[in-house]
Amino acid sequence: MSRIVFVCAAGPSIGGGHVMRSLTLARALQRAGATCAFRASPEVGAVLDAFASDMARATDDAGFDAVVFDHYGLSAEDHRALAKGRPTLVIDDLADRPLAADLVLDSGPARTAQDYAGLLPPGARLLLGPSYAPVRPAFAALREAALARRAARPPVRRILVSLGLTDVGGITQRVVGLLRPLVGEAVLDVVVGGGAPSLPALRALAEQDERLVLHIDTQDMPRLTLEADLAIGAGGSTTWERCVLALPTLTLILADNQVAAARALETAGVAPCLDVAAAGFETAFAREVSDLLANAERRAALSAASAGVCDGLGAERVAVAFLERVGTYPTARHAT
Repeated sequence: MSRIVFVCAAGPSIGGGHVMRSLTLARALQRAGATCAFRASPEVGAVLDAFASDMARATDDAGFDAVVFDHYGLSAEDHRALAKGRPTLVIDDLADRPLAADLVLDSGPARTAQDYAGLLPPGARLLLGPSYAPVRPAFAALREAALARRAARPPVRRILVSLGLTDVGGITQRVVGLLRPLVGEAVLDVVVGGGAPSLPALRALAEQDERLVLHIDTQDMPRLTLEADLAIGAGGSTTWERCVLALPTLTLILADNQVAAARALETAGVAPCLDVAAAGFETAFAREVSDLLANAERRAALSAASAGVCDGLGAERVAVAFLERVGTYPTARHAT
């Protein structure tokens, strides 16, 4: 049985997405027979406490056969120092620094092997594109129902607002304020973390506006995504969840590392995107939302395009590839 330790980043400026996608991969590895644990800084531990309290924590790296890194602040020298010769998987989106990895997972839709030229050791394997994106099995389980629901072209009765657990810069409150005058009687299902800076203001708004439904540290994202008719979503790893369930989405770019994937999906007709830091954002947001609400044909086209991006089975594909590498690695069985 392979023993795998995860080293992730999390925090107020980073969010919890690294931990959430690593958790999805860890669960897939566990289903395949591996034992997994997380090196838990206070920030990582807070995400685990909210969403995976049963996941083991590791105080050090001893006793593990392999390491998974999901941390943009670490590069090749750090990977080598922490891995100590054990096989490694690096989850990345940037292709901007050397990586000491046996496998690299980058689910960006426009990523190519050439982007990593000169950044990897000889023999490293690349797992590129949304077909490898780690998505929880609960989403794939609802895919058939979602495709049937989208095919019926329902009017917009529920809008999912999901802009990251940590709500960087209070973006959720800002977006809800922009949406309320635009959406008529549609319900706003607003997903936030328990420590989100927007939460106090959103609680007060929810008391005044019955259209606003708060979902705090929710475990029920698959159902919320299925039942939504439109989403306002961040351009991070939840993108793939919405694609699996063919949910038409306006993507908001909240960080530099989200730009390439969001623009590629926009170019492919999957999801329009807006950069929240751009001049004229609020005007462009109102224009896009109004058009998406009114244009059933456009929503249907976005839904069909998003459904073709990925099937939700990426975590299983990555788990198989990594365990194959761990099983054939000369030192894996002897790591201490």
